[in-house]
Amino acid sequence: MTTRERAALAEREAAIERLCERLGLAPSLPTLGCALTHPSFANERRRGQRQDNQRLEFLGDAVLGLCVSEFLMERFQEVDEGELTVMRAALVNTEALAAFAREVGLAEALLLGRGADVAGERYRTNVLADAVEAIVGAVYLDEGLERVRQLTLIVVQRRLDALVASGGIERDAKSRLQERLQAHGLPPPRYRVVDTQGPAHSRTFVVEVAITEVEGQWTVLGAADGRNKKSAEGRAARVALERLAKDDPSRQERSPKASEG
Repeated sequence: MTTRERAALAEREAAIERLCERLGLAPSLPTLGCALTHPSFANERRRGQRQDNQRLEFLGDAVLGLCVSEFLMERFQEVDEGELTVMRAALVNTEALAAFAREVGLAEALLLGRGADVAGERYRTNVLADAVEAIVGAVYLDEGLERVRQLTLIVVQRRLDALVASGGIERDAKSRLQERLQAHGLPPPRYRVVDTQGPAHSRTFVVEVAITEVEGQWTVLGAADGRNKKSAEGRAARVALERLAKDDPSRQERSPKASEG
């Protein structure tokens, strides 16, 4: 081993120690080395000599989803499954996981093939997100579900706290929609129940969100349903935000329903 290779090895070992300290893990975790091995490194070795983190990433994806679902069910007891699904995706999507990986210095702990490393694969979003999921899978195999719950909370804590503070994704969408409209000099949006469906014990509400423009006419920005009015309003706001990202709101079609009292 050359001096340069020894220095690189020492740097990676130090990075692994720092990572484990931040995640509350033992560097001696049996499957951790595999979790930190990118397929490009394994591909440079003979078949069967070194495993990569792809199988652990597959497992970790499922375990992470389970643990985050548990957290959300506990923290948001009155939220329906549609909003819970959106919140879970916000916590464990590729961008969110990669952002966490950058916060804890995961990239420097990865083991990559030379070509992939030179090409900058180490810092790519999908590589980092996969490695986070692989570590979750490794902890699940080596230490069990209760321990992986603790790790999952570390992974999503900051973003989960933000969701709790805002009351959830849907209510945050309402705030963001109002802020966006105000930034363009437009009035606050109006939410209006335009339909209800189903029996009284299991009712679905359909809500439109609209803004008033010249001569009192209303422009409908979005519509959605939900099991309660707040959920439907939040979903409608999210639809409106997606629509505004593509179109000028002044070009939206007028709705006869929205112009009624």
